[in-house]
Amino acid sequence: MKKAFEFLKQLERNNTRQWFAAHKTEYDAVVKENKVLFDQIYAELQQHDRVNGIHIYRIYRDVRFSKDQTPYKTHFGAGYSRLKPMLRGGYYIHLESGNSFVGGGFWGPDAKDLLRIRKEFEISTAEIDKISSDQTFINYFQEIKGDAVKTAPRGFDKNHPAINLIRKKQYVVMRPFTDQEVFSDDFAKEAVLTFLAMRPFFDYMSEVLTTDLNGQPL
Repeated sequence: MKKAFEFLKQLERNNTRQWFAAHKTEYDAVVKENKVLFDQIYAELQQHDRVNGIHIYRIYRDVRFSKDQTPYKTHFGAGYSRLKPMLRGGYYIHLESGNSFVGGGFWGPDAKDLLRIRKEFEISTAEIDKISSDQTFINYFQEIKGDAVKTAPRGFDKNHPAINLIRKKQYVVMRPFTDQEVFSDDFAKEAVLTFLAMRPFFDYMSEVLTTDLNGQPL
């Protein structure tokens, strides 16, 4: 990962197609090494969960609707999806000098799933509160994060005791890693342990998203 981070630092200073083309061989070598790491984590994760392959994100940015027209991302990322429809939640690794993290959750739930989650929290937050207040969860993630609407979603009471959860548009958790932690031989192991710490959260949300408000299977 030292080579990967050094490449990303250079790319950040020279984020042009001309520079990238001149350093394509170096980039290809870094991608090959990254894949070894991502494959190692995937193989270990398969021993504990049913995951449906790896998605290694492209470094090329979609600039069609962005004010930032730089053509390349300055991080590497990989995702691991659980086997739908019964298992929900996605695992994610973000590798960037000074801003690496291992995370996961529900980044962009569709409208139906988001409404179901909000309705669940409107009825009761006992289970999600139990999960998010567990010491292991706090040690790894501190709290459930995610962008939120400003007040209350349509149809929900802005004074509801759980409005901070109901307002969310995403339900994600993250554990930051320093560069030195990423460089460590234990990083793959720590990434998997981080993923496993998400399981109570994922298992509960999977139950919510595969049942109706009466607890009946969909």
